[in-house]
Amino acid sequence: MTKGDTSEDIIVRGTGEGHLATLSFGELSAKCALGAAGITEQKTEGDKATPAGRLALRRLWYRPDRASRPQTGLPVSEIRQNLGWSDDSADPDYNRLVRLPHGFGHEKLWRDDGLYDLFIELGWNDTAPQAGLGSAIFMHLEKNDFQPTLGCVAIARDTMMALLPHLSAAHFIRIEKA
Repeated sequence: MTKGDTSEDIIVRGTGEGHLATLSFGELSAKCALGAAGITEQKTEGDKATPAGRLALRRLWYRPDRASRPQTGLPVSEIRQNLGWSDDSADPDYNRLVRLPHGFGHEKLWRDDGLYDLFIELGWNDTAPQAGLGSAIFMHLEKNDFQPTLGCVAIARDTMMALLPHLSAAHFIRIEKA
């Protein structure tokens, strides 16, 4: 794939029905959930919207007590009980992996609900994070029949497992309005 080539992007396109979208990649097409506020081109922390754009696939995270290490070309990291992700605009480590306990607001990566058993860290506001422009934007597992997320892309476990063997850090996800 050459720079700027979008033929192998994962495409997530809103359906025009609130938080629901369709994910497509090659022959694969699947339902997914987005933020409760849909897709936005002006992402801000806490707006419950999924950012529009072409985002890099940074790394796959998995919880080793619930899943074996998946086969993928992405960099892979294990989730540990002491890991979180800062979502506090006042935190010097905003939109970064943090160790728990952590003195600022954060997402816990080790969750009881299974949402983060497998997730792909997406390249949103992460090269030089700017406070307030959104954090912890992931492609993670869905729950409760595709309920809305806080701004992530949520997919079924079988969709994640179908995607992973075909992905590498050279791939992107393109999030578009209907």
